[in-house]
Amino acid sequence: MTLQGYIDSAIAPRADRWDCEERIPRQVLSDLAGLGVLGAHVSIAQGGGGRPVVEWGEALEAVGEASMSLLSVLTIHAMSSYALARWGEAEAQQEWLPSLTSGAKLGGFCLTEPTIGCDAKSVTTRLEEAGDSWRVTGTKRWTSAAELVDVFLVFGQTDQGPTAVLVPRETPGVTVTPISGVLGFRGARACELTFKDVVVPKRWTIGPQGMGFSYVASSTLDVGRFCIACGSTGLIRACVRASVDYARQRKQFGVPLSEHQLIQALIADMTTSYKAANALWRQAAKAREELLPSSIMETTTAKYFASTAASRAANDAVQIHGANGCGPDYPVQRYFRDARITELIEGSNQMQQVMIAQDALNAFATRRRR
Repeated sequence: MTLQGYIDSAIAPRADRWDCEERIPRQVLSDLAGLGVLGAHVSIAQGGGGRPVVEWGEALEAVGEASMSLLSVLTIHAMSSYALARWGEAEAQQEWLPSLTSGAKLGGFCLTEPTIGCDAKSVTTRLEEAGDSWRVTGTKRWTSAAELVDVFLVFGQTDQGPTAVLVPRETPGVTVTPISGVLGFRGARACELTFKDVVVPKRWTIGPQGMGFSYVASSTLDVGRFCIACGSTGLIRACVRASVDYARQRKQFGVPLSEHQLIQALIADMTTSYKAANALWRQAAKAREELLPSSIMETTTAKYFASTAASRAANDAVQIHGANGCGPDYPVQRYFRDARITELIEGSNQMQQVMIAQDALNAFATRRRR
């Protein structure tokens, strides 16, 4: 079966139920692993699929159109496995990478804390040296799909600064507490994680000690932003499809909604947004494929535009559906809630704006004429 065939038959029809139940069956992740999705971004030499970035992006967009909760799970898995593939020691890669790229195990990402969000360099979780091991103590919050995850990429403070380390979920001292009733991405149920004197070997350290933010988190969040850019683009497409279908079927004042020009204007705007978002993530994919220095800003721009446009498109989709858009019989209320989350994760859109503006202040500066 093709990926799109699996999405159409096994994901899209069940996405609303996953949202209500606040869970995604692990079998779905196993099925996607069998289709090559979970290891697509890792090189063939490291056991992954080594797919071109644009093909990976197309898969992410297709999943995002059906279920942003599932897209969120793929995102955190991609972030953790990417960090291991790029920054992990050979021994850690040999222990963990094969099972992550094959989908036998699922990776997670633990950065945010109850009092620390975007200021990631100030995490308070402690990593204390204990011989050849780290003793991890602290609390992480808003960790996606933690009940499904097998191993977490955890960021904590050492005497030398922020450092990243792998922590298996089943390690003694790790407590996972689900957070119910979250606004969006409900199927990927967010959790709070408590680490109490959790001991893991130092060989599972990812990246140089003290460089957990500038090296590992920075590059890993860039991967996350690419996933969200692609997924948000899929969400826009879902809003267009739902709005077009509804506008053709629903009548007001004796004619289909699709014949009312103000409804057409909303559909025109979201269609334009979809095409623009799609072009932006593809441009970012090209830059990433070619390892261009501009890839970070291309990805940031794509994530900022796509998530903002998804929120606007979902809002308009609910407007087109009227009262029906607020109820459980149509998926646009889920789109509306999920779209709002895309503007907050992997760095808030305000952070993206700052990055884009700073880049523009350098790139578009002109010399003053005498």
